[in-house]
Amino acid sequence: MPKGRQENSHWKIEDIDFPKIDVAHVRSDENLFYLVTCASFVESGSDLYTQNLVDYYGDEPEISAWLRNQWEVEELQHGQALRAYVKHIWPEFDWPAAYRGFLDEYSGYCKVELLEASKGLEMVARCVVEAGTATFYGALSRSTDEPVLRDLAARIARDEVNHYKHFFQYFRRFRQQEHLRRHSIFGALRRRTLELRNEDAACALRHVLKTREPQHASDPLRVQQISSKMNSIIRSHVTAEMTIKMIMRPLDLPRVLQSLVAYPATQIMNKVILR
Repeated sequence: MPKGRQENSHWKIEDIDFPKIDVAHVRSDENLFYLVTCASFVESGSDLYTQNLVDYYGDEPEISAWLRNQWEVEELQHGQALRAYVKHIWPEFDWPAAYRGFLDEYSGYCKVELLEASKGLEMVARCVVEAGTATFYGALSRSTDEPVLRDLAARIARDEVNHYKHFFQYFRRFRQQEHLRRHSIFGALRRRTLELRNEDAACALRHVLKTREPQHASDPLRVQQISSKMNSIIRSHVTAEMTIKMIMRPLDLPRVLQSLVAYPATQIMNKVILR
């Protein structure tokens, strides 16, 4: 099992040079506002999902401790740092009020019964989610010329890759214990990949828009317009190859099969995740 980084070696919010932001340059960037604010909401709600996982792996002390002491701590720090970024540039935005509305709705999506049927398959699902978030923050970092956000998003992306490595190692343990076959693993990969574009981001956008532009809160065309712009920016800066390798890794395919499925997997990724 890879050793987690010591808490004192992990970056802190104080390491982010917020005063270095050229506020006048980025304040009018509406797309940036929605990307960062929506991300801050989803990350800040990580504690809801952590409790489900801690309960699910309650008879696995090592896993439960890592989830509580490292994974949750770092995910919540991501939310705090992104919130601080929003506050520095758009101080008039009532983040707490908008987040309360988001949390009321989002809590309904975080249910134990939505986890996979076995502990090993849930680790597969976790690998998919971490691969997706690492891809998102890597793309966000590459998409902006604002140096502070570029740095912050890159730090978060590295954290997500590290989380993926932990979940993958735990998966390998359960794969042996549960005698998981490739068709079962593929089923979990497929289910969670199709769900990567789920209600999390849509829920966040609805509540950000409700506070930012209350006059358009019920306008589906405005929601679609903002969502399309956000997706376009991220899509144009994604490195799909890395994401595909991370998602396919639990299948442990022979090298020849990896090359055969690489192209169709890329096409699926473009349609499902990156569109």
